[in-house]
Amino acid sequence: MNGVKKLNKVLGKVYTENDADLSYLKDKKIAILGYGSQGRAWTLNLIDSGLDVRLGLEREGNSWHRAMDDGVKPMKTEDAVKDADIVIFLVPDMVQRKIYNERVKPVLRKGMDLVFAHGFNIHYKLIQPPDYVDVYMAAPKAPGPSVREFFVKGGGVPVLVSVANNYSGKALEKALAIAKGLGATKAGVLETTFREETETDLMGEQLDLVGGLTEMLRSTFHTIVDLGYRPEMAYFEAINEMKLITDQIYEKGLSGMLRAVSDTAKYGGLTVGKYVINDDVRKRMREKAERIKSGKFADEWIEEYDEGSKHLEALMADLDNSLEEQVGKELREIVLRGQPEK
Repeated sequence: MNGVKKLNKVLGKVYTENDADLSYLKDKKIAILGYGSQGRAWTLNLIDSGLDVRLGLEREGNSWHRAMDDGVKPMKTEDAVKDADIVIFLVPDMVQRKIYNERVKPVLRKGMDLVFAHGFNIHYKLIQPPDYVDVYMAAPKAPGPSVREFFVKGGGVPVLVSVANNYSGKALEKALAIAKGLGATKAGVLETTFREETETDLMGEQLDLVGGLTEMLRSTFHTIVDLGYRPEMAYFEAINEMKLITDQIYEKGLSGMLRAVSDTAKYGGLTVGKYVINDDVRKRMREKAERIKSGKFADEWIEEYDEGSKHLEALMADLDNSLEEQVGKELREIVLRGQPEK
């Protein structure tokens, strides 16, 4: 409890177990759409939390069979939503608007709830619900497998909640109940807005987690190779060891990671890092962040998706055929072979 009080001084209100009540969902029929990374975790966690969940899928494909293997009996999307009180969208962002328009919108009733794990479709108005439904979000800050793993072990991952439309006057209470059903109140739940969650999520993905990190790893790899060193040495030093560093950051923070490496690494990293990531880089980061904030990235991505994602496919093909991926594929077999069995 002391830890929570101290955290609240920095973060504001952190909702925990006593702030959420599953009774707000007990008599509700909940339709979860999608059985991917998050969909599987939400379905299993909410069922295990005693809620009335039905899984809706578009077709009898791999997700359908995986759900059956997990002991979940899926049904077609239209059957799952037709008498649902709560519809949770856990299909990919760019598929949600189609499913909403074709499957959900025709059966919307006054007082229904639309729930999202990411704010993209609501914030950028790809989905525009009527004002007679509650619209809220519960966004886990971890991939689906971790959401499930932590729950099974008796814990949970943090979740962000937000309310876009509060027709019932109880939307926040229901968002917190969803978070509790996922196990998140064992960790902590923070309140945000659809806009803040969406834009910061995209900024993090593009500037470092996916975009910046991928290019930094590739650039470091090629810098070492271009100086005459063997690709396998470059891969180990530039790419493979990143996991070890990020594990330290995850567990101990940035300063904790620095205290876990050698003084040589500490000094070299702290002095050279600021040279590599300089004001010019930060300026370009700001430009791309502003592009997200203005909505230009969303417009570009929607157009790219609607035209078949050909540019994205070309970018992925370029990476798949790169030297670093060819070398990495062979070295990963060596690394994984040496790991102890779980």
